[in-house]
Amino acid sequence: MSLSNLTENQRHGMSELFRKIAPVADELGELFAARGYQIALVGGSVRDVFLGRIGNDLDLTTDARPETVLELIRDWADSIWTIGIDFGTVGVRKGGWLLEITTYRSESYDPKSRKPDVVYGDTLEGDLARRDFAVNAMALRLPSREFVDPHGGLDDLHAKVLRTPGPPERSFDDDPLRMLRAARFASQLGFAVDPAAFAAMTAMDERIEIVSAERIREELDKLICGDHPREGLRILVESGLAAHVLPELPKLRLEIDEHHRHKDVYEHSLIVLEQAIDLEESGPDRVLRWAALLHDVGKPKTRRHESGGRVSFHHHEVVGAQLAKKRMTELKFPKDVVADVSRLVELHLRFHGYGTGEWTDSAVRRYVRDAGHLLERLHRLTRADCTTRNTRKAQALSRTYDQLQERIARLADEEELGKIRPELDGNEIQEQLGVPPGPVIGLAYKFLLEMRLDRGVIGKEAAAEALREWARENGIGS
Repeated sequence: MSLSNLTENQRHGMSELFRKIAPVADELGELFAARGYQIALVGGSVRDVFLGRIGNDLDLTTDARPETVLELIRDWADSIWTIGIDFGTVGVRKGGWLLEITTYRSESYDPKSRKPDVVYGDTLEGDLARRDFAVNAMALRLPSREFVDPHGGLDDLHAKVLRTPGPPERSFDDDPLRMLRAARFASQLGFAVDPAAFAAMTAMDERIEIVSAERIREELDKLICGDHPREGLRILVESGLAAHVLPELPKLRLEIDEHHRHKDVYEHSLIVLEQAIDLEESGPDRVLRWAALLHDVGKPKTRRHESGGRVSFHHHEVVGAQLAKKRMTELKFPKDVVADVSRLVELHLRFHGYGTGEWTDSAVRRYVRDAGHLLERLHRLTRADCTTRNTRKAQALSRTYDQLQERIARLADEEELGKIRPELDGNEIQEQLGVPPGPVIGLAYKFLLEMRLDRGVIGKEAAAEALREWARENGIGS
């Protein structure tokens, strides 16, 4: 298909693409053509043109083998990396562009293996046929700029549907991760999954277990950071995939929340996620989003039936933090992300002890100290966790939290709450007690920190006197 066969809007999209990427695309196309090789812009790079999302990362495919690609671009590229060369991919930087050039290929998984078998192909059409979805199976040959769409990707793009180029069972069997990619693209693009593809996902959900934790984590992380994560999560749960990759989520459907205001805790968690997203100020916050989704995962294990038909979930925040940490560790998330998400889950109920504002300054200091660098995220999570349909109650909770934040701000101005530490450092503690470095210094530091939290700033002289009194009572020092 040539550009002349496209609609006016589609031709405009292509013109915008070439206006932006020329001369890089033309140079690369001519470089390969001069040696008798094919190369084409492919996949998400073409799809995003029609969605008005042209970025600086381009995916290309070629009939040249990786070693030949390296030879062709050696003198042309600004830099080259070969981390994906075992899978046929060579990375290139040219000016401000980041290019990935992959040899025509097909992939399949042995039923007992976590690693795909890569087989190189010889035609662009064959390469497109093995792509995950038709919307990602469009290409532009270079340097001729011929548009190639053998599987109706443009029609699917217009219909906002995710359909596999061939039978979905064969596609998902070749690479089970594509089932997660369907949910991820639903989140990122707002597209629906084709009924036949969804049926195949449901029938083949156990097949996802052959995929490595790292690849699963990458898809889940992209899903949670998409524009429509609720839709992606719904697909995971209803297809059965979530039971294998994020089992804590579907378990929430069985629990009624403690306020009896929601159909189930699963629905409540999705609402909290959406409300947390509404509070973001500078793009997706993966830590906040994961914490919002997982904040109540401890409820199934802590559910208790009380008198009067009540249901309680005592200490579900502690159990939930443990479960969140375990799941995210198994999915190979970075340690700092695991620590931050689990800490937010642990702290998400702390505000509800605030009541009507009767916390002491000491309690406010501890709230800030325990939240640490997560304080702003804890503010957002706590506000997002209010999903009551009682307008008066919601407004009262919001006002109360406003008051807490005002107190935090006031104390922060007075005492530098973000830097809470004892008024005496380690050297000064040694000097006051007349003892060498050792465990005693740690105990003294802890005493002074607790005093700082309880009493605020009292001055070095008063702190030293209190330290000496503590030492006398405990038989420490001279």
